[in-house]
Amino acid sequence: MGQDTPYVRLSAFYLFYFASIGAFVPYWSVYLQSLAFTPQQIGELIAISLLTKVIAPYLWGWLADHLGRRLSIIRWTAFVAALSFTAILFEKNYWGLAAILSIYSFFWHAGLPQFEAVTLNHLGARRTRYARIRLWGSVGFIATVVGLGYWFDRVGVSPLPFVLLGLLVVIWAVTLLTPDKSELHTEQTAGPILATLSRTPVIMFLVAAFLLQMSHGPYYTFLSIYLQDHGYSATEVGQLWAVGVIAEIGVFLAVHRWLAQFGAIRLFRIALLITTVRWILLADYVDTLWILLIVQTMHAASYGLFHAAAIELVHHFFPGRLQGRGQALYSSLSFGLGNALGSWAAGHLWTQIGPQATYLSAASVCFASFVVSIAGLRSRSVKL
Repeated sequence: MGQDTPYVRLSAFYLFYFASIGAFVPYWSVYLQSLAFTPQQIGELIAISLLTKVIAPYLWGWLADHLGRRLSIIRWTAFVAALSFTAILFEKNYWGLAAILSIYSFFWHAGLPQFEAVTLNHLGARRTRYARIRLWGSVGFIATVVGLGYWFDRVGVSPLPFVLLGLLVVIWAVTLLTPDKSELHTEQTAGPILATLSRTPVIMFLVAAFLLQMSHGPYYTFLSIYLQDHGYSATEVGQLWAVGVIAEIGVFLAVHRWLAQFGAIRLFRIALLITTVRWILLADYVDTLWILLIVQTMHAASYGLFHAAAIELVHHFFPGRLQGRGQALYSSLSFGLGNALGSWAAGHLWTQIGPQATYLSAASVCFASFVVSIAGLRSRSVKL
């Protein structure tokens, strides 16, 4: 890492940002269940919090690209996200939570895509070292998912909103300490974004990313409930979530070498294929611990390998002044629309066809993503 790269401060953002995700993703559905919401309502509330991710990241990305004030936008949106989340401490009914989550998530979803651009600007030509900074996000996730699992086994899940609010305040504080970096737009010939979006490889990449994240809907929404229904304690649930993220860290440590050796497209396809197998195993072998451990280790591909390859593809497809909007589009369509539709569908399928069939449906969606990547992403045309 170069001496001019603020490694600690960039890493701190990922540490606390993903610590908050380690609190929210595994335990928010359990918290909603403790408030007596049905699986359908849980799926809808989680989908609502993700739907704003379809619009918000691109809107904030467009604003950052045009104003050239990317870090200022990150700071203000982090502050408003923390402020609006305080209302959740006092609200317990469905429509109230839906409204608060909509406002909160609109500002919350601005931060990560734009911070990805800030990080890449600091790294410059050393962008393959991105994973060395991003792995601290995995460390933060592990710390909260394991620690809260132990704690919630003893006191219950009711303190979760207070934990999340504390983490949101820390994230905002970290953004104030992060130095800005002038953006070097050496690729001004990129042209308007619509010209980029009309290219077949770009369309197919975004469709594949959308389908992959849609297949994660049952995982992110119901895994903790699924495991608890099969006799696992909150402590064990936290440990199983952590296994996946530990495997993810291993990928982030090595992926810069794999990108140089194999290319982003091959790694992207491998991630999709492994994830398809993962959902099949999760559907059929949830009661077999050693297979479940393998399933969680596959998170190294489902998230780590996929995201590292995708970030490289976004950087390739959206150069120069298109970078902020490219990161936002990737986030909006995959982690936003894909996760939202996946969570909504999972909430309805969970009671209609059962958990096992729901995860098998996710596997079929993921395999469709792999087919799209084979058909539309060709190494010769993309040169990656």
